[in-house]
Amino acid sequence: MRVLSVAGLLTTQACLALFCTVMLVAPAPAFELFGTCLFGECKSSQNDDLELIDPINYSVEFKVSPSDNKETAKAVESASELWRGRNSAVAGSAGLVTRAKGDYRRILAALYDEGHYGGTISITVNGREAADIEPGAVLIQPSSVSVNIETGAFYRFGAAEIMNAAPEPKSPRDGVDDPQDQGFVAGAVAKARTIRKAASLAREAWRQQGYPHAKVGEQQITADHPAQRLNARLHMEPGPHAVYGAISVEGAERMDPGFVAEQTRLEPGSEYDPDDIDKAKKRLERLGVFSLQKIREADDVDADGSLPLTVLLEEKPLRRIGAGVTASSIDGLGVEAFWLHRNLFGKAERLRISGAVSGLGTTVDYQKLDYSLDATFTKPGFVNPDTDLVLNAFAKREFNDTYKETSGGGSASLNYLYSDELTLSGGVFAEYGEFTDAFGKRNFITTGLVAGATFDSRDDKLEPTGGLFINLEGKPFYEWEFGNSGVRIEAEGRGYYAVDKDGSIVLAGRVKAGSLFGPPISQTPENLLFLAGGGGSVRGYAFKSIGVPGPGGMTVGGLSLFEVSGEVRARVTEDFGAVAFVDAGTVSADSVVDFSQDMKVGVGAGIRYYTGIGAIRLDVAVPVNPGPNDPDFGVYAGIGQAF
Repeated sequence: MRVLSVAGLLTTQACLALFCTVMLVAPAPAFELFGTCLFGECKSSQNDDLELIDPINYSVEFKVSPSDNKETAKAVESASELWRGRNSAVAGSAGLVTRAKGDYRRILAALYDEGHYGGTISITVNGREAADIEPGAVLIQPSSVSVNIETGAFYRFGAAEIMNAAPEPKSPRDGVDDPQDQGFVAGAVAKARTIRKAASLAREAWRQQGYPHAKVGEQQITADHPAQRLNARLHMEPGPHAVYGAISVEGAERMDPGFVAEQTRLEPGSEYDPDDIDKAKKRLERLGVFSLQKIREADDVDADGSLPLTVLLEEKPLRRIGAGVTASSIDGLGVEAFWLHRNLFGKAERLRISGAVSGLGTTVDYQKLDYSLDATFTKPGFVNPDTDLVLNAFAKREFNDTYKETSGGGSASLNYLYSDELTLSGGVFAEYGEFTDAFGKRNFITTGLVAGATFDSRDDKLEPTGGLFINLEGKPFYEWEFGNSGVRIEAEGRGYYAVDKDGSIVLAGRVKAGSLFGPPISQTPENLLFLAGGGGSVRGYAFKSIGVPGPGGMTVGGLSLFEVSGEVRARVTEDFGAVAFVDAGTVSADSVVDFSQDMKVGVGAGIRYYTGIGAIRLDVAVPVNPGPNDPDFGVYAGIGQAF
């Protein structure tokens, strides 16, 4: 039997393979409805075995020795196309032989990545070594494949050096991780991916200091097999220092090219910094106009030291429409739709008009349904590329167990993107509202200021497995009908933590608190007071049903609020998940929360169906300490996680 010796392949020239990467592409999510593939690779759109020429199925036995080397075993299995494709047929004998022969290289790269350079690889097909099977050979159906790998011992770095490394940066923002801290140091396990990482860091260290074309030059990588040592020396070539040159724009059909260049905030004459390039891409992406945005650097630095840049764009369609549905056994069905124009005047001005109707199914009286209409105009780059002007106007009618509201108003605010994670905002607002509640029918005219900050470090906005979301808002106001002034403060924090490495089990938590200082409850608009309950608050209770006692025993909003929620989210399969949760909340008549009073608690469980636009949510909740008017349970459905 012929086997492939890893050590026999490891020469100075062959070590260039250390820098090769095997790309493993995971299957895209798919959704098929009534035979129509809406997105992804649906079964009906995959040719599978039906269009394969002479399909051959095979079984595969995979053995990695020593057996206790779990990490290496997992790595080579992930790299093996034979193993990953074992449940599907291949195109004829040639297809199976090609896959088997290709696995030598793929498994070899995986062994190098784990620090094994003296192992052996044997791949047999029906008892014959795959490397010895001649072209045109006909294999039996089904075939049997055996993959046997002796990993050998770990090799360690004898020498791990970077020659002509970048000097210490003058600014902390230009700092790069030390390759030694990533394992590129004498005595450490000599993993190929560690060498690639060290090369990348050494190159980035020069780029951070204004050398865009820095690269790894000569690579001296040799193996001492008797000593099981690997010596690696990387010689850096920084290339010329550069500043930003002229910025050109390609692909702007309806966008103003000058505005696009301005939004990048790349000033000609400023020192080149790859961080600036990354931020510029994010600014262009944040405009929401482009399906593609790239910044291409010129191949050469000009004689004057400037580096020309080209912004490559592909614009999205001008208009977009969308719709959504929410459902609750307590609060009924809600339907909303929106229309969006992405680029009104050529500088990414957005106009979004949305409308919603909710409470469907809870009543046949259309006057008791909830209606809302909202229009928002956003002007990016209002003061600078990181500041947006947002104008909003709304009208709504809300009918719930606590109060009836008919109101309208508007606001103007500036949103400043301080960093990738922190956004600051400030503005003014004015509202008129007519409310009918336990205090009777009252009219309010309210004007004021609003200021806020949002910190968002979540790793994924739709399905976070880590990070924080914190929102703070302060709203000083003056109410003209009663002549009262006050301030409303609200804070909410959400946190996410993955229990396992794959993120299949996630702990999610939410805390919300608010206080209103100034006027009494009877002279405050209900939409400024605090209420709890419902699918986004305390599940198991009706929407905005948790408040404080008012005249006639009716419930009204309070001057302070506290809510807390906890969820355990488990992804059972690729498409389905389960959730267990507990929600709790209380509303107090004073501006400071009174924790001595009963806190309403709801517990429940739910299922999730994961799609490309977010999880489809179905939750069932039971109130733990219901009042006489509270339901026995609540069922909630919608798109996206509860928080």
